[in-house]
Amino acid sequence: MGLTQISASILAALLVGALTRGAPRTYLLLVLSVLAVYWFQPAIPLRSFDFWIPSLSIALALLTWFVTSQAGAWRSRQNLMGLFVIAGVVTLIDLTRYIFPDPFITTTTPPRFIIVLGFFALTVIAVSAVTIFSRRLALTLSFVILLLLGILLLLKSPILSYQLSVFLRTLTNRPTDTASALDVRWLGFSYIAFRLIHILRDNQLGRLPELSLPEFATYVVFFPSLSAGPIDRAERFSGDLKKNFALTQDETLSAGQRIVIGLFKKFVIADILALIALNDALAVQVRTTGWMWIHLYAYAFQIYFDFSGYTDIAIGIAQLVGIKLPENFASPYTKPNLTQFWNSWHITLTQWIRAYFFNPFNRWIRGYKSLPAWAMLLLGQLATMSLIGLWHGITVNFILWGAWHGLGLFLQNRWSDFSMRRFNTNNARLQSALQVGGILLTFHFVALGWVFFALGEPSLSWHVFLRLFGS
Repeated sequence: MGLTQISASILAALLVGALTRGAPRTYLLLVLSVLAVYWFQPAIPLRSFDFWIPSLSIALALLTWFVTSQAGAWRSRQNLMGLFVIAGVVTLIDLTRYIFPDPFITTTTPPRFIIVLGFFALTVIAVSAVTIFSRRLALTLSFVILLLLGILLLLKSPILSYQLSVFLRTLTNRPTDTASALDVRWLGFSYIAFRLIHILRDNQLGRLPELSLPEFATYVVFFPSLSAGPIDRAERFSGDLKKNFALTQDETLSAGQRIVIGLFKKFVIADILALIALNDALAVQVRTTGWMWIHLYAYAFQIYFDFSGYTDIAIGIAQLVGIKLPENFASPYTKPNLTQFWNSWHITLTQWIRAYFFNPFNRWIRGYKSLPAWAMLLLGQLATMSLIGLWHGITVNFILWGAWHGLGLFLQNRWSDFSMRRFNTNNARLQSALQVGGILLTFHFVALGWVFFALGEPSLSWHVFLRLFGS
């Protein structure tokens, strides 16, 4: 989100929080969130795809709700109203092509209305077909999960994204010689997909409460957390929506303070640090060890202030409408070991991966009795952190970044077991020394890992490592 979008989001949240209660608040948040899916979508060089990509986000949310809700739930007045609101907002966005000379919600002119009607018809057919199968086949939910993972694979893999761009350009009679892996930029899909997979898995396990369509859709595309998280839980979010919220002066001041802190982090500190933060161009230009460390430190703090700043803004805006989004950062660079770092960095992603991958993977691998405990731990840590790396992008450097942290977590676990047996934990001075040493060591381990994250190629990362250590 840019400053214009943030300002509009703050104003809209203030109006919702001050003027609405109960069901009207939910419906108005649904309207604003659907609008935001289109307005926040960045421009892409494929004609009208800044309309179609947000439309697919909405269609996937509807598909997931239908296959996880009770049979016939859509016929209730509340859910029919939700369908009407969503279809109405999408229709109005498309009709702006006939009302205004220039597009102002989407970056390019929306497609003709007859084409959008065809999209509506295809969506109804697809949702109806999958819903019918979902009542008969237990594997239908798994199919939808695989569909979401398949889209993530397409978007996160540069090779597949490039081929998708070539295909779409060919389909729309556009030149393919300028195709790029960046042509298909799907706003917030990583977060949307993880929210939907959480709902599908919890529904499979029988622990998801029934959600109305307005609650469900608002949760999936909630406008403050659409582009950068955090990843909330559906039942917690729905609970906040159902509360009788009234925006008070104290709530407004608290939310305003959080937003101002977030704006300062993102648009002052992070943007200044970005001028000297490590990147591909600087990596080959820097000639001295000292300057390379400065660029690496700048990147480490730039990525923290950028991401945590956006999170503060999202939490503050959500607070204005009575939604208490979960915290995503808790002073991660002050933690004395890597486990505590990951419990305080991108907290909601860590919790999601732990619940839906790490714990099931550990239960599965314990079935191999021949494996020693240390090997099970190592495999679990490497697999989990590699998955987090792949979530950011399917490249060698992201895999290396994940493996770096997986190996680090394993070594830290082994060291913790050894130090508890070896050192006298009642010695206050020794405890203080270990605490300070742990903070410094953990920070530098994380900072060195950012080398893989910041750069595009392993060879470039190796070059930076050599420069950092004087070669």
